[in-house]
Amino acid sequence: MTDIAGSAPARSIFDHLSIGVTDLDRAVVFYDAALAPLGLVRLWRAARAAGYGPPGFSGEAPFALVVPAPPVECVVPPPALHLAFAAPDRAGVDAFHSAALGAGGTDAGPPGVRLHYDPGYYAAFVIDPDGYRVEAVVHERPANVTQDVAPPQR
Repeated sequence: MTDIAGSAPARSIFDHLSIGVTDLDRAVVFYDAALAPLGLVRLWRAARAAGYGPPGFSGEAPFALVVPAPPVECVVPPPALHLAFAAPDRAGVDAFHSAALGAGGTDAGPPGVRLHYDPGYYAAFVIDPDGYRVEAVVHERPANVTQDVAPPQR
């Protein structure tokens, strides 16, 4: 995998991420719907948690929902915190937004190009039922930008 400029190998910097939720049933309904258009599925569910990732993934789920054990309370996430999930294409971003709204999310930015980030940044934003700002994004190479990258060596 390479970055949008095609200049350097890219890798994930996180092994997994878990977020606290107040109502697991409600959160599962939301994330089952919102993540499906992005090619992610619920991998498992337990009494106080659920894990998501690509179909057939084994090991620690890349994304998990956790209901903290009492007496720990979930607090509203700070406004600057958001979760950005990679989408396969614009249709995936559009479907994420629609599915998330249909599953209890609140619109925080409809699908569209975000020129203030980058001409190839197509994204949508929602607020999940626990207050997390969730994004789906695809990084596209704009048609008017040329890419000067050597083909991979084999």
